[in-house]
Amino acid sequence: MSGVLTVATANVNGIRAAVRRGMDTWTAHRAPDVLLLQEVRAPDEVVAAQFDGWHVAHLPCAIKGRAGVAVVSRLPITASRAGLPGADGTEPDVDTGRWLEADLALPDGGRLTVVSAYLHSGSAKPGQEHTMAAKYAHLDKVSARLDELVRDDAPVVVAGDVNIAHREVDIANWKGNVKNAGFLPTERAYVDRWLDAGWTDLGRAHGGEGPGPYTWWTWRGQAFDNDKGWRIDYQLANPVLADRAVKVEVDRAATYEARWSDHAPLLATYDL
Repeated sequence: MSGVLTVATANVNGIRAAVRRGMDTWTAHRAPDVLLLQEVRAPDEVVAAQFDGWHVAHLPCAIKGRAGVAVVSRLPITASRAGLPGADGTEPDVDTGRWLEADLALPDGGRLTVVSAYLHSGSAKPGQEHTMAAKYAHLDKVSARLDELVRDDAPVVVAGDVNIAHREVDIANWKGNVKNAGFLPTERAYVDRWLDAGWTDLGRAHGGEGPGPYTWWTWRGQAFDNDKGWRIDYQLANPVLADRAVKVEVDRAATYEARWSDHAPLLATYDL
């Protein structure tokens, strides 16, 4: 056993903006052992400078100013694997900066594999069909990789912004979003598949029956103050890890002004 370890996942909505809004203070206060970040939207040198003294793996998007994922760890990173290339060994540019795996060395010599994932949002609006086609194509590759990782004999956590609210309790205004991207039956069926394959949705397993707790609220209007959000950020644990999660929480900011992203961090504490 390696002791207690806290893994936090957060869509930072741009690392530079998040830092200006107070992410550094939050990180110092909560002191996670591992940070899994999405929508980093910065070059390698900016990410490395921000996390001086940490072990960092970063995967930017090929499209400037878009996506980008990172693994930031107090534990050594022994290996990393970037992206989900197709059969030809390549990825479309819109898929880049969305999937980063890292193997972390545990103090007892064991391994923890973590994945920072930022899946497509897509749009079901007329004329945007190509965005949903890209989302489903990417989800197919994600599902294939999850089918492999769930069978790993070491603990694995796949975390990040999935951009899918799984059930009605995962979105405040579900009736108004049944035809919108993020809550379409075809999207939600992917999450069903992952759970059927053996993954545990720790946010729901430890969050009660719902509604909520939500992880994303638009910056606009009174959505945050009225808790009209979506639960689209996940930590999925494979069978080796799931029962070792002892606490899982959404760290919702106390006030609108205290937010450093439109997403709240999702933290899980594991007894490894």
